[in-house]
Amino acid sequence: MKIAILGAGHMGAWLVEEFNQEHEVGVYDKNPEKMRYLFRVNRFEGMDEIEDFQPDLLINAVDLPHTIQAFEDALDHIDDNCIVADIASVKRGLEDFYEKADQPFVSTHPMFGPTFANIRDLSNENAVIIKESCEKGKEFFRTFFKNLGLNIYDYSFQEHDEKTAYSLGVPFSASLVFAACMKETEAPGTTFRKHMEIARGLLSEDDYLLSEILFNPEVLPQIEKINSQLSYLTHIIKSRDSEVMSEFLNKLRDNIKVTKDSKKK
Repeated sequence: MKIAILGAGHMGAWLVEEFNQEHEVGVYDKNPEKMRYLFRVNRFEGMDEIEDFQPDLLINAVDLPHTIQAFEDALDHIDDNCIVADIASVKRGLEDFYEKADQPFVSTHPMFGPTFANIRDLSNENAVIIKESCEKGKEFFRTFFKNLGLNIYDYSFQEHDEKTAYSLGVPFSASLVFAACMKETEAPGTTFRKHMEIARGLLSEDDYLLSEILFNPEVLPQIEKINSQLSYLTHIIKSRDSEVMSEFLNKLRDNIKVTKDSKKK
Protein backbone atom coordinates (compact mmCIF):
# COMPACT_ATOMS: atom_id res chain seq x y z
CA MET A 1 0.00 0.00 0.00
CA LYS A 2 1.13 3.55 -0.69
CA ILE A 3 0.79 5.71 2.42
CA ALA A 4 1.29 9.49 2.51
CA ILE A 5 1.69 11.15 5.91
CA LEU A 6 1.12 14.84 6.56
CA GLY A 7 3.25 16.13 9.44
CA ALA A 8 6.61 14.81 10.66
CA GLY A 9 6.25 15.59 14.35
CA HIS A 10 6.39 12.94 17.08
CA MET A 11 3.38 10.96 15.85
CA GLY A 12 4.08 11.47 12.16
CA ALA A 13 7.68 10.29 12.51
CA TRP A 14 6.54 7.31 14.56
CA LEU A 15 4.02 6.33 11.87
CA VAL A 16 6.70 6.57 9.21
CA GLU A 17 8.90 4.14 11.16
CA GLU A 18 6.01 1.75 11.76
CA PHE A 19 4.79 1.66 8.17
CA ASN A 20 7.94 1.88 6.06
CA GLN A 21 8.86 -1.78 6.60
CA GLU A 22 5.80 -3.13 4.78
CA HIS A 23 4.49 -0.20 2.76
CA GLU A 24 5.75 2.49 0.43
CA VAL A 25 5.62 5.65 2.53
CA GLY A 26 5.86 9.33 1.72
CA VAL A 27 5.85 12.26 4.15
CA TYR A 28 5.29 15.98 3.84
CA ASP A 29 5.96 18.68 6.41
CA LYS A 30 6.15 22.43 5.89
CA ASN A 31 9.37 22.36 7.91
CA PRO A 32 11.82 20.23 5.86
CA GLU A 33 14.13 19.87 8.88
CA LYS A 34 11.60 17.59 10.54
CA MET A 35 11.94 15.10 7.67
CA ARG A 36 15.73 15.17 7.64
CA TYR A 37 16.34 12.09 9.77
CA LEU A 38 13.50 9.92 8.46
CA PHE A 39 14.73 6.94 6.45
CA ARG A 40 13.21 4.61 3.86
CA VAL A 41 10.64 7.27 3.02
CA ASN A 42 9.81 9.62 0.17
CA ARG A 43 10.21 13.21 1.34
CA PHE A 44 7.77 15.52 -0.41
CA GLU A 45 8.71 19.14 -0.91
CA GLY A 46 5.16 20.15 -1.84
CA MET A 47 1.59 18.87 -2.08
CA ASP A 48 1.95 18.37 -5.84
CA GLU A 49 4.41 15.54 -5.15
CA ILE A 50 1.69 13.75 -3.18
CA GLU A 51 -0.40 13.83 -6.36
CA ASP A 52 2.43 12.16 -8.29
CA PHE A 53 2.83 9.59 -5.49
CA GLN A 54 -0.88 8.58 -5.79
CA PRO A 55 -1.37 7.29 -2.23
CA ASP A 56 -3.98 4.70 -1.26
CA LEU A 57 -4.08 6.15 2.26
CA LEU A 58 -3.35 9.70 3.42
CA ILE A 59 -2.79 10.08 7.17
CA ASN A 60 -3.05 13.55 8.67
CA ALA A 61 -0.67 13.81 11.64
CA VAL A 62 -0.39 17.60 11.96
CA ASP A 63 -1.42 19.35 15.18
CA LEU A 64 -5.14 19.82 15.78
CA PRO A 65 -5.42 23.56 14.97
CA HIS A 66 -4.15 22.83 11.44
CA THR A 67 -5.72 19.40 10.81
CA ILE A 68 -8.69 20.46 8.70
CA GLN A 69 -6.67 23.02 6.73
CA ALA A 70 -4.07 20.35 5.94
CA PHE A 71 -6.83 18.07 4.69
CA GLU A 72 -8.28 20.82 2.52
CA ASP A 73 -4.85 21.55 1.04
CA ALA A 74 -4.35 17.88 0.22
CA LEU A 75 -7.77 16.99 -1.24
CA ASP A 76 -6.95 18.38 -4.67
CA HIS A 77 -3.87 16.14 -4.85
CA ILE A 78 -5.45 12.72 -4.17
CA ASP A 79 -7.93 10.65 -6.14
CA ASP A 80 -11.49 9.83 -5.10
CA ASN A 81 -10.58 6.35 -3.83
CA CYS A 82 -7.78 7.47 -1.51
CA ILE A 83 -8.75 6.93 2.13
CA VAL A 84 -8.07 9.98 4.29
CA ALA A 85 -7.27 9.41 7.95
CA ASP A 86 -6.72 11.44 11.10
CA ILE A 87 -5.26 10.51 14.48
CA ALA A 88 -6.56 13.60 16.27
CA SER A 89 -7.04 13.50 20.03
CA VAL A 90 -10.18 15.66 19.74
CA LYS A 91 -12.65 14.97 16.92
CA ARG A 92 -14.66 18.19 17.10
CA GLY A 93 -15.28 19.50 13.58
CA LEU A 94 -13.90 16.46 11.80
CA GLU A 95 -17.23 14.67 11.41
CA ASP A 96 -18.65 17.66 9.52
CA PHE A 97 -15.51 17.94 7.42
CA TYR A 98 -15.63 14.30 6.35
CA GLU A 99 -19.29 14.56 5.46
CA LYS A 100 -18.62 17.56 3.18
CA ALA A 101 -15.42 16.13 1.71
CA ASP A 102 -17.22 13.04 0.39
CA GLN A 103 -14.00 11.01 0.60
CA PRO A 104 -13.59 7.55 2.19
CA PHE A 105 -12.16 8.16 5.65
CA VAL A 106 -11.01 6.52 8.84
CA SER A 107 -10.62 8.38 12.12
CA THR A 108 -8.53 6.89 14.92
CA HIS A 109 -6.82 7.95 18.12
CA PRO A 110 -3.72 6.16 19.44
CA MET A 111 -4.15 7.16 23.08
CA PHE A 112 -0.47 7.56 23.90
CA GLY A 113 2.46 9.70 22.87
CA PRO A 114 5.78 8.30 21.62
CA THR A 115 7.64 10.57 24.04
CA PHE A 116 5.70 9.26 27.05
CA ALA A 117 4.76 5.66 26.27
CA ASN A 118 7.07 2.67 25.94
CA ILE A 119 6.71 2.20 22.19
CA ARG A 120 8.55 -1.14 22.43
CA ASP A 121 5.72 -2.53 24.53
CA LEU A 122 2.27 -1.02 23.96
CA SER A 123 0.27 -3.86 25.50
CA ASN A 124 -0.99 -1.55 28.24
CA GLU A 125 -1.90 1.24 25.83
CA ASN A 126 -5.19 1.88 24.03
CA ALA A 127 -6.39 3.03 20.64
CA VAL A 128 -9.79 4.16 19.42
CA ILE A 129 -11.35 3.56 16.01
CA ILE A 130 -14.32 5.76 15.13
CA LYS A 131 -17.42 3.76 14.19
CA GLU A 132 -18.46 6.03 11.33
CA SER A 133 -15.22 5.30 9.42
CA CYS A 134 -15.22 3.31 6.17
CA GLU A 135 -14.85 -0.46 6.53
CA LYS A 136 -11.61 -0.71 4.58
CA GLY A 137 -10.00 1.99 6.70
CA LYS A 138 -11.22 0.46 9.95
CA GLU A 139 -9.85 -2.95 8.97
CA PHE A 140 -6.44 -1.50 8.08
CA PHE A 141 -6.02 0.26 11.41
CA ARG A 142 -7.56 -2.59 13.40
CA THR A 143 -4.87 -4.91 11.99
CA PHE A 144 -2.16 -2.31 12.60
CA PHE A 145 -3.20 -1.72 16.21
CA LYS A 146 -3.57 -5.43 16.92
CA ASN A 147 -0.06 -6.09 15.64
CA LEU A 148 1.21 -3.47 18.09
CA GLY A 149 -0.61 -5.21 20.94
CA LEU A 150 -2.89 -2.24 21.62
CA ASN A 151 -6.28 -2.54 23.26
CA ILE A 152 -8.84 -1.34 20.71
CA TYR A 153 -12.11 0.49 21.42
CA ASP A 154 -14.84 1.46 18.97
CA TYR A 155 -16.56 4.80 19.64
CA SER A 156 -18.63 7.26 17.67
CA PHE A 157 -17.24 10.77 17.17
CA GLN A 158 -19.31 12.07 20.09
CA GLU A 159 -18.50 9.12 22.36
CA HIS A 160 -14.80 9.58 21.65
CA ASP A 161 -14.70 13.19 22.78
CA GLU A 162 -16.72 12.39 25.89
CA LYS A 163 -14.41 9.49 26.81
CA THR A 164 -11.29 11.52 26.07
CA ALA A 165 -12.48 14.38 28.26
CA TYR A 166 -12.88 11.95 31.14
CA SER A 167 -9.91 9.61 30.63
CA LEU A 168 -7.36 12.28 29.67
CA GLY A 169 -8.82 15.62 30.71
CA VAL A 170 -9.24 14.66 34.38
CA PRO A 171 -5.72 13.24 35.01
CA PHE A 172 -4.12 15.95 32.87
CA SER A 173 -5.84 18.66 34.91
CA ALA A 174 -4.93 17.00 38.21
CA SER A 175 -1.27 16.69 37.19
CA LEU A 176 -1.10 20.29 36.04
CA VAL A 177 -2.55 21.50 39.35
CA PHE A 178 -0.02 19.33 41.20
CA ALA A 179 2.82 20.91 39.18
CA ALA A 180 1.41 24.40 39.74
CA CYS A 181 1.70 23.92 43.52
CA MET A 182 5.31 22.70 43.43
CA LYS A 183 8.23 24.49 45.01
CA GLU A 184 11.85 23.48 45.34
CA THR A 185 11.93 20.73 47.92
CA GLU A 186 13.26 17.26 48.49
CA ALA A 187 10.37 15.05 49.48
CA PRO A 188 11.34 11.40 49.93
CA GLY A 189 7.78 10.04 49.95
CA THR A 190 6.95 7.37 47.36
CA THR A 191 3.57 8.92 46.57
CA PHE A 192 5.16 12.30 45.94
CA ARG A 193 7.78 10.81 43.62
CA LYS A 194 5.16 8.94 41.61
CA HIS A 195 3.09 12.08 41.16
CA MET A 196 6.22 14.00 40.19
CA GLU A 197 7.13 11.39 37.54
CA ILE A 198 3.66 11.63 36.02
CA ALA A 199 3.71 15.43 36.00
CA ARG A 200 7.18 15.57 34.44
CA GLY A 201 6.18 13.05 31.79
CA LEU A 202 3.05 15.00 30.98
CA LEU A 203 4.86 18.34 30.73
CA SER A 204 7.46 16.82 28.41
CA GLU A 205 4.70 16.49 25.82
CA ASP A 206 4.13 19.08 23.12
CA ASP A 207 2.08 22.14 24.14
CA TYR A 208 -0.27 21.57 21.21
CA LEU A 209 -1.08 18.05 22.42
CA LEU A 210 -1.91 19.24 25.92
CA SER A 211 -4.00 22.09 24.55
CA GLU A 212 -5.89 19.75 22.21
CA ILE A 213 -6.97 17.61 25.15
CA LEU A 214 -7.82 20.44 27.55
CA PHE A 215 -9.64 22.60 24.98
CA ASN A 216 -12.03 19.74 24.23
CA PRO A 217 -15.45 21.26 25.15
CA GLU A 218 -16.26 18.11 27.12
CA VAL A 219 -13.35 18.74 29.52
CA LEU A 220 -14.78 21.82 31.23
CA PRO A 221 -17.64 19.92 32.97
CA GLN A 222 -15.05 17.43 34.23
CA ILE A 223 -12.90 20.24 35.66
CA GLU A 224 -16.00 21.67 37.35
CA LYS A 225 -16.49 18.27 39.02
CA ILE A 226 -12.89 18.39 40.23
CA ASN A 227 -13.50 21.85 41.68
CA SER A 228 -16.65 20.63 43.39
CA GLN A 229 -14.96 17.63 44.99
CA LEU A 230 -11.95 19.72 46.00
CA SER A 231 -14.27 22.21 47.69
CA TYR A 232 -15.98 19.37 49.54
CA LEU A 233 -12.62 17.94 50.64
CA THR A 234 -11.57 21.40 51.82
CA HIS A 235 -14.77 21.60 53.88
CA ILE A 236 -14.05 18.22 55.50
CA ILE A 237 -10.49 19.19 56.37
CA LYS A 238 -11.55 22.50 57.88
CA SER A 239 -14.21 20.81 60.02
CA ARG A 240 -11.78 18.04 61.06
CA ASP A 241 -14.67 15.59 60.94
CA SER A 242 -13.13 12.10 60.98
CA GLU A 243 -16.45 10.35 60.41
CA VAL A 244 -17.26 12.37 57.30
CA MET A 245 -13.68 11.91 56.05
CA SER A 246 -14.01 8.15 56.45
CA GLU A 247 -17.28 8.18 54.50
CA PHE A 248 -15.64 10.24 51.77
CA LEU A 249 -12.63 7.91 51.50
CA ASN A 250 -14.84 4.82 51.38
CA LYS A 251 -16.82 6.40 48.54
CA LEU A 252 -13.58 6.97 46.66
CA ARG A 253 -12.51 3.37 47.24
CA ASP A 254 -15.80 2.21 45.76
CA ASN A 255 -15.24 4.48 42.77
CA ILE A 256 -11.89 2.93 41.89
CA LYS A 257 -12.63 -0.60 43.15
CA VAL A 258 -10.02 -0.76 45.87
CA THR A 259 -10.07 -1.70 49.55
CA LYS A 260 -7.79 -0.63 52.38
CA ASP A 261 -6.22 -4.11 52.46
CA SER A 262 -5.90 -4.57 48.69
CA LYS A 263 -2.41 -3.14 48.53
CA LYS A 264 0.52 -3.72 50.89
CA LYS A 265 1.59 -0.67 52.78
